[in-house]
Amino acid sequence: MKVIILGYGGRPDVVREVNRLKSMIERYAEILIIDLTGEADLSQYQADFAIVFGGDGSILRAARQMGNRQLPVIAVNLGRLGFLADISPHELEAVLVLAERGPLPIIDHLMLHCELMRDGQSCGSWLALNEIAILNGPPFSLLDVELWVDHDLATVYSGDGLILATPVGSTAHSLSAGGPILRKDLDAVVISPISPHTLSNRPVVDSADRTYELRVLNPQPNTMLVIDGQATDTLRIEDCVRVRRAEPRFQLVSAPGHSYYRTLREKLGWGGHTRSSVPPIQNIP
Repeated sequence: MKVIILGYGGRPDVVREVNRLKSMIERYAEILIIDLTGEADLSQYQADFAIVFGGDGSILRAARQMGNRQLPVIAVNLGRLGFLADISPHELEAVLVLAERGPLPIIDHLMLHCELMRDGQSCGSWLALNEIAILNGPPFSLLDVELWVDHDLATVYSGDGLILATPVGSTAHSLSAGGPILRKDLDAVVISPISPHTLSNRPVVDSADRTYELRVLNPQPNTMLVIDGQATDTLRIEDCVRVRRAEPRFQLVSAPGHSYYRTLREKLGWGGHTRSSVPPIQNIP
């Protein structure tokens, strides 16, 4: 078994855990590279898995770095929430033992391809695992964002911006904006307006097989296109942000004993017991 190890070297806990667990990992796998800078070209490495240390931010960073060659990810959680990074450091060895014995369960996740069209030409394209967002900036006037779906005008959103989120991203910025939670293995997109001026503008769930185009009618000097939390470009009045299903899929190793609803229950604090205030109906003789 061959692996690469990724993480964010700016976090001391990531560096510490990589150094602590390196010898254990080498008992089960050949480590081809350890990159904590995010700068290595990973296309030259034929690995079976990427072991990523950190939180969900580290996972997003690793997905960007892998690009069109997505490796199955064993995500070791050193963050706070960790919707994606769900394996604790003390569980890692057990996962590697299972990998030696046979195939690990891997869940494919939707990714989006985003292209910025300017003056009829493509001036940039990106992969998104969480979301594609148009965000306002100073002077913070209302933004009017057209949404076109399969070249048909859907509506114009007025507010602080707009988010197109994957199911993975439905528990991130979109959730904070009032969007729904989608099961991570669905092929769907959540369209979430940010602080809409019209209260009837609600989040919409649609198929990932459609083409979405976003146009800002009145961009501010700092209106930004943001991909997975990374600002990519300042938008101009004639720009078109085109979003489609991406060909590569993000592959995440499913941790033994961890279920989707267990993750939601633990990460979102869905604790306690449901108790009805209505007494049960008594049998009538």
